[in-house]
Amino acid sequence: MTAELQAAAAAGGAESQGTNFQMLLNRLGEITGIQDPSFLHAALKAANGDLTEAVNFLTEERVKEPGQEAVAAEPSDCEGSAVGKGRPTNVTDLTSDNKDDLQAVIALSLLESLEVQAVDRDANRPHKANAAENKNRSKRKRCEVWGENPKQNDWRRVNDWPVGMKNIGNTCWFSAVIQSLFQLPEFRRLVLSYSLPQRMLENCRSRSEKRNIAFMQELQCLFALMLGTHRKFVDPTASLELLKGAFKSADEQQQDVSEVTHKLLDWLEDAFQLSVNVNSPQDKSENPMVQLFYGTFLTEGVHEGKTFSKIETFGQYPLQVNGYRNLNECLEGAMVEGEIEPLPSDLSVKYGQERWFTKLPPVLTFELSRFEFNQSLGQPEKIHNKLEFPQIIYMDRYLYSNKEIIQRKREETRKLRKQIAILQQKLERYMKYGSGPSRFPLPDMLQYVLEFASTKLPLVVPSAQDSQMAPAQSPAECCGLNEPLQQNSVLETENTENTEGAASTLINPPAQQELMSKLPQASCLPAEMPECPAPRVVTEEEMSLVRTCLQRWRSEIEQDIQDLKDCITRINQSIGQMYGDPVLRQVPYRLHAVLVHEGQANAGHYWAYIYDQPRKSWLKFNDISVTESSWEELERDSYGGLRNASAYCLMYINDKLSYFVADDDDDAETGQFQKEIELLPPELQNYIQEDNWRLEQEVEEWEQEQSCKIPQIEPSTTSESQDFTSESGQDPSSGCEHSIRSLSSEHARIAKDQTAQAIANTADAYEKNGVEAALYEAFHEEYSRLYLLAKETPAPHNDPRLQHVLVYFLQNNAPKQVVERTLLEQFADRNLSYDERSISIMQVARAKLKEIGPDDVNMEEYKKWHEDYSLFRKVSVYLLTGLELYQNRKYQEALTYLVYAYQSNTTLLMKGPNRGVDESLIALYRRKCLLKLNEMAAALFVSNAEADVLEGINILNELIIPCMHLIINNDISKDDLDAIEVMRNRWCSYLGQEDMDANLQMKLGELLPRLLDCSAEVVILKEPPKIRPNSPYDLCSRFAAVMESIHGATPVTVK
Repeated sequence: MTAELQAAAAAGGAESQGTNFQMLLNRLGEITGIQDPSFLHAALKAANGDLTEAVNFLTEERVKEPGQEAVAAEPSDCEGSAVGKGRPTNVTDLTSDNKDDLQAVIALSLLESLEVQAVDRDANRPHKANAAENKNRSKRKRCEVWGENPKQNDWRRVNDWPVGMKNIGNTCWFSAVIQSLFQLPEFRRLVLSYSLPQRMLENCRSRSEKRNIAFMQELQCLFALMLGTHRKFVDPTASLELLKGAFKSADEQQQDVSEVTHKLLDWLEDAFQLSVNVNSPQDKSENPMVQLFYGTFLTEGVHEGKTFSKIETFGQYPLQVNGYRNLNECLEGAMVEGEIEPLPSDLSVKYGQERWFTKLPPVLTFELSRFEFNQSLGQPEKIHNKLEFPQIIYMDRYLYSNKEIIQRKREETRKLRKQIAILQQKLERYMKYGSGPSRFPLPDMLQYVLEFASTKLPLVVPSAQDSQMAPAQSPAECCGLNEPLQQNSVLETENTENTEGAASTLINPPAQQELMSKLPQASCLPAEMPECPAPRVVTEEEMSLVRTCLQRWRSEIEQDIQDLKDCITRINQSIGQMYGDPVLRQVPYRLHAVLVHEGQANAGHYWAYIYDQPRKSWLKFNDISVTESSWEELERDSYGGLRNASAYCLMYINDKLSYFVADDDDDAETGQFQKEIELLPPELQNYIQEDNWRLEQEVEEWEQEQSCKIPQIEPSTTSESQDFTSESGQDPSSGCEHSIRSLSSEHARIAKDQTAQAIANTADAYEKNGVEAALYEAFHEEYSRLYLLAKETPAPHNDPRLQHVLVYFLQNNAPKQVVERTLLEQFADRNLSYDERSISIMQVARAKLKEIGPDDVNMEEYKKWHEDYSLFRKVSVYLLTGLELYQNRKYQEALTYLVYAYQSNTTLLMKGPNRGVDESLIALYRRKCLLKLNEMAAALFVSNAEADVLEGINILNELIIPCMHLIINNDISKDDLDAIEVMRNRWCSYLGQEDMDANLQMKLGELLPRLLDCSAEVVILKEPPKIRPNSPYDLCSRFAAVMESIHGATPVTVK
């Protein structure tokens, strides 16, 4: 008997060892992705049974699996892991509900960690390869895609539309503040009418007084230009030069909006005080700046048992953002500080303090504190929390005159909030029910119990083998329940014929053998184990009672929860309506301006949203750009919480003051500023006239300069026409006729094969009726063919406009005279001199062309149509070239072509939807290029290698930032806006990183203002290298190939 037991034990040990070995083979295959058993067996044997060593051997050495030579050298995202592949048959199932076998879980965790390490190693290889490739890449020369010289004629102001302000280097804060103040009619009037008697000017001795007067005079000139200039934007350089002395580094670092606004108001106050001193020396109450911007508040409270009361003056009222949801909550927090509780000895005395406004200024400015100092990092951080603010705020609840009413309402509010807190606690007991660490909603728990009780066991018919083994082992023994540290997992085993022999030679590490031996065997699982939990025995009576009780309890609990929620909602509504009394809505303040900051604490960009009262709309003032906006856009950019942009300063104005309310009879478009210009002093009117005269001179000089050279982007003298003119020996400046002839002749040359075919089809007419009849027939046959071609429904891979100029003309409804002359010019092309018939038809066509006079065809219009088609072909070439380069991963070159294609295409689409190519396609791949280049530049920047850092900065400065400027200064789409936000966030995320070199941080600080401030400079696109097609068929076939490749993601070759 003992011998039999020993033999059985030996057989069981061999079987167990073979199973363990097979499991290791399967795990190794799952980790490495290699499926050949003999290859895996050899690796595991070479590693002496150590799974970790076997994995390292296979993944680090990258030995190819036999029969898998075709596998790529770099694995895909799914390769090397179980993700993306079918689940191997011989793995441990962790989906079982029993979690008792702890040691088995530990064993599987070890194996999974090895798998993850292998995946990480494979994932890191492409990044290392790319880094090495970037490091060894030859450095690109300075790109000249974008220039600095704007076209002067494009910067004319349209009617009385507000003007922008030039950013002369990190001065967007100045623009935001000055535009907000300028749009206040009363402030504008005060500045423009400011004057001092001559004796006061002579008596000014102090440096600060002279500086303030000089600044006031420059501000007057600036405001005068903002009223009457013909330019789209003004230059504030003179005013800013005076500000340099006020800040330590005004020309190197962006200034805090609140700081510069305080400084400006101080200077303005001092300047106006000089004029006040003429009649009322040292009387600040007569200072118009004090009257307009300054108010007073009373502070009452108790400090260390003593009551105090004091009146203070304020200009910009500071408010904390952290911990508050809206502006009224911020104000409540600022007006009431500390715990206010009655003392036991005297119930009338309170701790803390309250503030009450005793006088509100006409312009009420709230300074939102969105920065705090991080002690651990030793630097400031921006608070991006969401803070809502209304368009109309009623200040009655903060006035001293309403103190008694407000104190009662605050006490009522406090009581109501206490009730809400009690109700929330009760509600939480229902929603987080239980006594353990994991808690769940009580209605859900009752529902789960009901679902469990209602689950029925499936009927299972045991097999013969299961019946034989059932008496031998109890369910507890089969499940391994007698061993408390075993995991109840199911092992699905395969045939181990190939591995039993090798098992005897495999030496497993002792710890791993012990862990594997703890895994339960498939033979000891009960056959009747249910697929899902269910009661083993339940009677109908029990089920009916349980169902009735659980459903009733759940219904009662849900009703209790709903009652609690309704009660909380009613109390919140009462709190929201607490100050809705008409008595407390007598002092309305309307939102005038919102100053926005985008970026982080130490870098960013400022702009302003200002409500234009005459136009009844919001305008966005972003440096030189002034565009119509909406409340929805303002909310998105100003509330915070979603992006790095948020409101930094709110400017409200008293809605009941007459000089802040626009006259509805005024013409907002033409008469708003004209009356103010007429009231200006003569010297300011002359200053405006001189600046407008200088603008005209600049435009004239610029146009003369451009006429003496070949422009690079001007559609009216496109590069194609320049090339063709030079080839034919003509002077590009010889006049309009040469330009028209060169363009139309080139379009005829492009279509010469089609024209030749049309002439060949007229052989019979030529022989029977002569040359004029042949020309007539060829003309009409070709016109009919092109007309039908123009009416065909366009396909994704075919654009018939590329085949012939007349298809383009017909699709865009060109005038009949333009179409007919163009077609006649096709037959008059000198390149058609193939035979006698072609020459004869060409000569007749040329004679008929001479008969067409200026009265028959508008040659200026004729020229513009051919210029548009020339530009259309150029856009198509650049688009195709850009797409080809993108697919070949030449993103820098691709972006150059795509950006130029988009800018030129926009000019065409302004004339009609069929004038250009698909704008969304260009925008998509321009966006993709930008994102790719941004990733490349960021990776180079953080590499710490000096050459790579320099290349990353060059890519950013010369490609990414100029392109972003061009995108944002046009009608930007949501997709482009999101992409730009992603790119900006990538660079902003490097701010304050402890592991980043200080020199890199300094360079980052220099880059971010240009990255975030997209109106700081005027950007003009220069043309990329020209690539011209030889024939329309080359361009059409190329178009088809590229369109097919971008949909099939197959790289194409640049021709």
